[in-house]
Amino acid sequence: MAEFKLIKKCGCARRGEFSTVHGTVQTPAFMNVATCGAIKGAVSALDLKQIKCQVQLCNTYHLHLRPGDENVRKLGGIHKFTRWDGPILTDSGGFQVFSLAKLRNIKEEGVTFASHIDGHKIFMGPEESMRIQSNLGSTIAMAFDECIENPAEYNYTKQSCQRTYRWLVRCKNEMDRLNSLEDTINREQLLFGINQGSTYRDLRIDHMKQIAELDLPGYAIGGLAVGESTQQMYDIIETVEPFMPTDRPRYLMGVGTPANILEAVRRGIDIFDCVMPSRNARHAHVFTWEGCRNMKNAKYALDESPIDPECGCPVCRNFTRAYIRHLFKSEEMLGMRLAVLHNLYFYNDLTERIRTALDNDTFDEFYEKNIENLGKRI
Repeated sequence: MAEFKLIKKCGCARRGEFSTVHGTVQTPAFMNVATCGAIKGAVSALDLKQIKCQVQLCNTYHLHLRPGDENVRKLGGIHKFTRWDGPILTDSGGFQVFSLAKLRNIKEEGVTFASHIDGHKIFMGPEESMRIQSNLGSTIAMAFDECIENPAEYNYTKQSCQRTYRWLVRCKNEMDRLNSLEDTINREQLLFGINQGSTYRDLRIDHMKQIAELDLPGYAIGGLAVGESTQQMYDIIETVEPFMPTDRPRYLMGVGTPANILEAVRRGIDIFDCVMPSRNARHAHVFTWEGCRNMKNAKYALDESPIDPECGCPVCRNFTRAYIRHLFKSEEMLGMRLAVLHNLYFYNDLTERIRTALDNDTFDEFYEKNIENLGKRI
């Protein structure tokens, strides 16, 4: 069984260890997003070891469509398929159903929607999501929920929260059943519940209290960074945090910038994921301890320094700004790959430095020193 050990606190910021069947995660931690089983930008599971990755995140919806979760199961599960041997979290597919499907019909049973690839009809509900994630054999499976866009209407949000809770109970029951079967790939698979409620404080609190009673191995705050302001996001984290179990990991879904991560750690969050480091990198935007750089800028044409002099990643140890700019201007794929490796290293290094600051009781100084630069554009 998984165990979360809270090592120490600084205000609300938490330093912890999360033990799973596939290894122990030191928190705060960033999860590298490998949507279809690979990080966009030609980065493999073998590369992740070099860039301090602890957890890989894969996507239930996308893997269900291609290559098919049954095929992944036949190939030995997502760990064997991708060759990543550490913890893997699979999200439930709920976010993609609501963000990618143009036509969808939500009922108590689940959601019928059209595939964004070829338009064929798919039905997904709590049981289907759990079965797909069980076929993948991930370490952590996320509950199937409804992610609604902000701003959302109050009464609809309230009904959605109630349905998401009922779906969570069904997810838990189905996972218990699947984990009891002899031929299940990972019989130690863990279920995380997701807090919803848009930007309504009372709905967020009520929903968090309700899902906490289910005594799950971990809890996430979902439905943020989907239309609300940054300050509203921070306010919601502060609202929900006192009602989240202290002895379980806390995951803020789909967030965010380096500054967002530092601010959210300060408010009690342990785990993060975001496509931003890889997506920005593919467009030549790289994160540094001085702020964000656009590597296509003419000023880097003869610049022989690394992307970030403070960075120890394989890219900064070996390549110059001038060369990386040249790769992007020449539309060479290597430019994307190097930038993605750097950005993912930067995010993993950021959370490692946060952990060190918490260990050394210097988190407040670390926050004050870095918060302004992390949000800067150079």
